[in-house]
Amino acid sequence: MNPACSVFITMNPGYAGRSDLPDNLKALFRPVAMMVPDYTLIAEISLYSFGFVQARSLAVKITATYRLCSEQLSSQDHYDYGMRAVKSVLSAAGALKLKYVNENENILVLRSIVDVNLPKFLSPDIPLFKGITADLFPGVVLPTPDYEVLNKAVAVACQRMNIMMIPAFLEKVQQIYEMMMVRHGFMLVGEPFSGKTSAYRVLQAALTDINKVSPNVELKVVTAVLNPKSITMGQLYGQFDAITHEWSDGVLAEAFRSFAQSTSPDRKWILFDGPVDAIWIENMNTVLDDNRKLCLNSGEIIQLSGTMSLIFEVRDLAVASPG
Repeated sequence: MNPACSVFITMNPGYAGRSDLPDNLKALFRPVAMMVPDYTLIAEISLYSFGFVQARSLAVKITATYRLCSEQLSSQDHYDYGMRAVKSVLSAAGALKLKYVNENENILVLRSIVDVNLPKFLSPDIPLFKGITADLFPGVVLPTPDYEVLNKAVAVACQRMNIMMIPAFLEKVQQIYEMMMVRHGFMLVGEPFSGKTSAYRVLQAALTDINKVSPNVELKVVTAVLNPKSITMGQLYGQFDAITHEWSDGVLAEAFRSFAQSTSPDRKWILFDGPVDAIWIENMNTVLDDNRKLCLNSGEIIQLSGTMSLIFEVRDLAVASPG
């Protein structure tokens, strides 16, 4: 073995679907205790790297927002105030800073916090969240985003699909669009017949219509829809044949590879229309974190492309692990 090589194991074995390391293997490795990271310091350094001048005070405000939300808002399965939530806000803030270099930095960070968090809160929690942000960013008024072109396209798509474009539905379509811009994987959570499928289909039609008229403004959307719970894990990701030991691709592996290797500039959405549980979603961990890679049992690693999004359409997250 190459003496310059070393092996590390990172684990978080408390979740469903994860198994503990066997004792005989554990004995061969030296354990390293990890501390809870200093969110404020990480946020400050990230903001400085994005070019924010007031990074220190803004980092304190970001972490204070999540601390107050965890204390004051209701407890829901899909609410998350950990490092990943902070990271999403930082990524969104960095993208906005790049786009609006001379804009007030408080407005950029507040816009990031609102865009990333507001879509996931239940209606009783929204006034509390707005109160928290108003206290932390006194006197900061967010400019209304310009969705004139998108709204017109959504209205046309709704009319074509015989859907009433009520303000609440339009707001959800806009929120899906905003989520798509800042995250490569997100979830549409809601009861059956609450409009989850209609919302993404209307957005898909609207973006495709805009692309036909102005190809430089928006990209066409192509989708692949699958129900992960209707098939076995082997049929979903791929499996080795028990006798011949030949590898056969699963439904997801084929769709993921064809989208990842596609050279077209179109947006590509893979939609998981079915319940999320800790067993099948566990293999998506490396796709949904910063690695953005699907690792198959065959040893193949497929890199998520910049035009791809993973959308999970679920009723609730009662059995999903927090990670």
